[in-house]
Amino acid sequence: MEWIFEPWPWYIGGPLIALTMFVLLYVGKNFGMSSNLRTLCTISGADKTCDFFCFDWKAQRWNLLIMVGTIFGGFIAANFLAVNQAPDLNPQTIEQLQAYGFESAGQAYIPTELFGNEAFSSPKTLIILLVGGLLVGFGARYAGGCTSGHSISGISNLQLPSLIATIGFFIGGLIMVHIIFPLIF
Repeated sequence: MEWIFEPWPWYIGGPLIALTMFVLLYVGKNFGMSSNLRTLCTISGADKTCDFFCFDWKAQRWNLLIMVGTIFGGFIAANFLAVNQAPDLNPQTIEQLQAYGFESAGQAYIPTELFGNEAFSSPKTLIILLVGGLLVGFGARYAGGCTSGHSISGISNLQLPSLIATIGFFIGGLIMVHIIFPLIF
């Protein structure tokens, strides 16, 4: 028997995110994924070499469970709850991405040229992914959190710094897509 599920519409997913945030606020927790990296580094012994990692990581066990749940939930959704996950892109966008060398545009959820096995054979792609990862990590640390933490948790707490960070994330994304991305590819 083949399971066919469509993505949940915004009017179901949005209230579920709001409910989750309400529960976290009620129990006094702040949601964010980048804080899990700090927790994992502390568990691995980084607290012995850097004061930033000296904190009670056991108080963050709940957030590690969310991270594990996100990984398993994504795997289950991608492999068992969807038939075709390719996004419905504008034909002009597909044409433009194919001109940049992304033949998988419109056929796959993520560009296989960047995230497939062939990415490991291209030094250019490896450098792009490494530099991009370092910039995202630096940005999340510099902003005091990641997009999910600021945009979902921070804004729901009415924190002005989270609103400013979210505006910065969007501006950075627009600059990346419309200015830097065409220069790289």
